[in-house]
Amino acid sequence: MLAACTGGTPSGSAGSTGTPVSGGTLVYATGDAEPTCLDPHVGGNYPQALVATQYLEELVSRDKTGTIIPWLATAWKESADGLSWDFTLKPGVTFTDGTPFNAAAVAANVAHLQNPATGSSTGYLALAKVTGVEALDAQTARFTLSSPDSALLDSLSQPWLAMESPTALARSQAENCESPVGTGPFIVKQWNKQQSISLVRNDNYTSPPADAAHTGAAYLDGIEWRFLPDSASRFAALQAGTVDVIDNAQPDTIIQAQKNQQLSYLNAPRPGASNRIELNSSTAPFDDPNVREAFIRSADVDSAVSSLFFGTAKRSYSPLSSAEPLAYSEPSVFTYDQAAAAKLLDAAGYTDRTPDGYREKNGQVLELTFPVSTNQSIPAEQSLFQQIQATAKQAGFKIDLQPMDLSSWYAALAADKYNLVDAPYTKVGPDVLRILYDSAGTVPAPSGYFANLSQLKDPSLDALLEQAAATSDETQRSSLYQQAQKVVLDGFYILPLYDQQNGYLEQSVAHGLRAMPTVSTPTMYDVWVQR
Repeated sequence: MLAACTGGTPSGSAGSTGTPVSGGTLVYATGDAEPTCLDPHVGGNYPQALVATQYLEELVSRDKTGTIIPWLATAWKESADGLSWDFTLKPGVTFTDGTPFNAAAVAANVAHLQNPATGSSTGYLALAKVTGVEALDAQTARFTLSSPDSALLDSLSQPWLAMESPTALARSQAENCESPVGTGPFIVKQWNKQQSISLVRNDNYTSPPADAAHTGAAYLDGIEWRFLPDSASRFAALQAGTVDVIDNAQPDTIIQAQKNQQLSYLNAPRPGASNRIELNSSTAPFDDPNVREAFIRSADVDSAVSSLFFGTAKRSYSPLSSAEPLAYSEPSVFTYDQAAAAKLLDAAGYTDRTPDGYREKNGQVLELTFPVSTNQSIPAEQSLFQQIQATAKQAGFKIDLQPMDLSSWYAALAADKYNLVDAPYTKVGPDVLRILYDSAGTVPAPSGYFANLSQLKDPSLDALLEQAAATSDETQRSSLYQQAQKVVLDGFYILPLYDQQNGYLEQSVAHGLRAMPTVSTPTMYDVWVQR
């Protein structure tokens, strides 16, 4: 997000006992960036998923074991050749603007996600193999695919592919961004930019996921969703009781909160990729594998994670989050060894030194550009980057850490102005490896974002990922994804750090909070407050 502070399956809050009462407004303070659009089809980043979970819903969800369970779809069936899937939809559901939820609505949503004008990134990439959706009847939607996709259900469980009212989608994008319309337990009432979003209860709500704790309308009258980026201010507001729940809890505040009986902690590591540094292999100096390995040998991550995260985060040695059952770790690849780093840089030709001790080759300093999104990277993590900068300097690397806002960070990546980058990517299931490391991922999505930031282009890896996506044999699928992860690790394309953290702290007045077992966003549907 530590009995409650170490990795594991997201769970309900410690203070969820008692008889629920209706009424009241919950105040939630987020440290994530304020979305530029409340429709997660547009772009598709985690701040959108956090808030959209309160008003949009998906066709399917997952339970705590990772099993796909019904939500807006009650059943599904794959064809024998894997090239089509038929989804049976929950009857009697309407969007909050009165538009019926039916197969035509599903088709309209997929078309919206795949329309380049929408500017989708996460949803667009997840639907890469879907060629279209047709309504067989009002309650049956058929997805057709260009090739079998074992990750389709995982993809459809994500907030970035949630169902929205076709009537609302027909409005201008600007209008839909202000007030997307879903079937969820809450409705977007008002967005006060740079301050908050006001959400009110959907009194006619009928469509909770199969693992919800109750049925019918939500208990809360509404939610005040505040943007409070400063972590100290956010925790102070929680302690003072002016907010009820905060996210992006920092390691030091988690430790403080454990000593306060009025607060509880919900730990919910995100699925998909681990938090890692990508090495841009498309350009010098990381087009040389010796230099990539030298950088990784020079980075003392273990000590930094231990000292900066106070035991709230566990070091990762895998491309995948520990929440993913098929994650493969290889700690020996990431042994801290300055002597080995020096030999590798000698072999790569970086044998000269500047007066400051940085390595040089043909008069070129071994200098690395590292843009850092201050909207996505917590203070402890930025300190981790500084410690990596310090230990890499001992080997002769000059790392230019460049803190910047989210839009500038996206622009730097799009312009290929980086050697190192830490880019979180959340997706349900190991198919995130296809998004991040298939050669096709070097081509920007309609939003302009490309996900293969190590710019890894390996036909043999592409073939492994394609085979893994095409098979439903779990043993074979596991083997193929393990082989794919070994290619990424053994090629020194990434430096895994730790799981992407979702840490929620809540006041004792709030009950019933849980993180969705899909991408670990909080859901307020079962939440009630007693002040």
